[in-house]
Amino acid sequence: MGDQRYEIRIAGSGGQGVILAAVIVGEALALYEEGLNVVQTQAYGPEARGGASKAEVVVSRSRIDYPKVTSPNLQVILTQKACDKYVHDALPGSVVIVDDFFVTEPPKVDAKVYSLPIVKTAREEVGREIVTNMVALGAVARVLESWELAKPESIRKAILDRVPKGTEELNLKAFELGYGLMKEKL
Repeated sequence: MGDQRYEIRIAGSGGQGVILAAVIVGEALALYEEGLNVVQTQAYGPEARGGASKAEVVVSRSRIDYPKVTSPNLQVILTQKACDKYVHDALPGSVVIVDDFFVTEPPKVDAKVYSLPIVKTAREEVGREIVTNMVALGAVARVLESWELAKPESIRKAILDRVPKGTEELNLKAFELGYGLMKEKL
């Protein structure tokens, strides 16, 4: 990694759990990976639920002088509205993961774009669309692992620290399925 700065964005609509997903990524990197500086921020669209929302994480081994994401290395985008609003500033050569159900027009950007059945997996394989964010986190974990930035175990621990008691098994199942989706690609 060196002193490289990594910028991660998770975007979708209010109600898809993008904020929680980014909080979990930030906590996993800050608490369980040594020597990383982490800043996590979020923004809601004016209409909150149903509107485009995004949450972002900046991570670096050196001090983070500017806490905002300007050219994300990794984006996970769960709706077409969020895609239209946020994908354009992708860092050239970055990774963009889009949901294959709600993102009907894959973005034309200078990035590696992966279209994954994130929502479909939550709905059909877990039986609960509410865990869409955990499926997305699994995909994020695989990318961070491939970059040698974080171990999937760190994100698993942060999930267990954050999800409501009694939902751990459901959330971890969704996480593992998302990790598997991305492992097939990377």
